[in-house]
Amino acid sequence: MHDKFTERVRKVIYLAREEAARLQHDYIGTEHLLLGVIREGEGIAATVLNNLGVAYIDAGRWDEAQRVLGAAHALDPDALTLGFARRLATYKRLYLLTYDRERSVRIMTGEPPVQLLLSGKAHPLDEGGKGVLQDIFNMKKNDERLAGRVVVLEDYDLSTATHLVSGCDVWVNLPRRPQEASGTSGMKACFNGVLQLSVLDGWWAEAYDGGNGWAIPGDEDPDPAVMDARDAADFYDVLEREVIPMFYDRDADGVPHAWCDRMKESLASNVPRFSATRMVDEYAERIYPAPASR
Repeated sequence: MHDKFTERVRKVIYLAREEAARLQHDYIGTEHLLLGVIREGEGIAATVLNNLGVAYIDAGRWDEAQRVLGAAHALDPDALTLGFARRLATYKRLYLLTYDRERSVRIMTGEPPVQLLLSGKAHPLDEGGKGVLQDIFNMKKNDERLAGRVVVLEDYDLSTATHLVSGCDVWVNLPRRPQEASGTSGMKACFNGVLQLSVLDGWWAEAYDGGNGWAIPGDEDPDPAVMDARDAADFYDVLEREVIPMFYDRDADGVPHAWCDRMKESLASNVPRFSATRMVDEYAERIYPAPASR
């Protein structure tokens, strides 16, 4: 029985590796194809907003419909698009995105353009998590300059998450170390050519190699306020000094070669390592090893 199970597991591993190799060949082929995958995903994000707007109209929620449809038409498919979507536990520190309100507004409303797509749900008893999302929503609502640059998608579910992890250029994750257990949304984003800008915690502490995304050290400190101020400043610095310039550094054909190189490195270094293939492989090798010959 054990031998049959092990053989089936190894067959699954083989087939998964073949599929991973095919995906790598398809998606690392040309830089124009890489960019096309992301641009297509951003079109899907606009479609999600349009569908949500129609649903609001059907429900007679006219103000919400106008706001959402306006955001859908305001999204720029050529603008740098940041994504932050996950369970909104307080330790995820969504509030760091607007920790320095003046600086964050300047980045989001300045040139070259930067867009932010947000979605997620907090636990019903997590008042802190719910309050952070509400604060960002109110900031957007009260500043007309942010109307087309910051989009908050309500009713976060698997369908919405699927579109977001394939429709952003950069996936942002700002957990308080060492509380991130894994970070699977970032892994899924990698499969779509999305680059990571994340604190070195969870999976990213293992995955980051200096050339496949961007890292925020996030060193532990007994004072949470010190960690927040430092990590927020690091986030803004990396975004302004590295991420934005690289995205908009393009040749005559509009191709950002350095950005595409980083996308290729991310696909090549992360896709084979952070997948169900590896999980099944390690179960087979470490948990269910072949019985010793007798």
